[in-house]
Amino acid sequence: MKVSDYKMEKGLIHIYCGDGKGKTTAAMGLAIRAAGRKKKVFITQFLKSGKSGELISLEELQEYITFMPGKPVNKFVWNMNEDEKKQAKLEHTERFKEIIKIMNNENYDLLILDEIIATINNDFIELKDVIEFLKNKPNGLEVVMTGRDPKNELIELANYVTEMKCIKHPFKKGVPSRVGIEL
Repeated sequence: MKVSDYKMEKGLIHIYCGDGKGKTTAAMGLAIRAAGRKKKVFITQFLKSGKSGELISLEELQEYITFMPGKPVNKFVWNMNEDEKKQAKLEHTERFKEIIKIMNNENYDLLILDEIIATINNDFIELKDVIEFLKNKPNGLEVVMTGRDPKNELIELANYVTEMKCIKHPFKKGVPSRVGIEL
């Protein structure tokens, strides 16, 4: 059997967390690795603008990678008014429900839920719904979740927990996100 023919019998759960740069980058790197092995990958991003450079690159791999965009979020949660928060919660919750249906009805190997941890922490998706999905996910589905400060319940369910720690970052000196590096 070739390596690319190997089907994971039991998909595991990953968390890439911390205050450092690299959570999304690690998740996208895993998506590219899986696609290189002809694995079927599904990606969605929460609380993002939908303008990141990795999305342009992933279009080249659309034979293996499906990307579900959400409604773009162009400001930090702490800058949102109550109506914007309510709209974000509605959109994120509905999208998560749709993703669960897709995962239960289609044969994906890898699901990346980029920034779902922040989405949970801001009460835009209920923690209990994510835990229920993780406990009942398709057996061969590998799941990656990214974001800062994962709840202990998620850490307990995860098989991998990797923390990126910020030692130094130019944003702290006022350098904005740069195209091709952070965007």
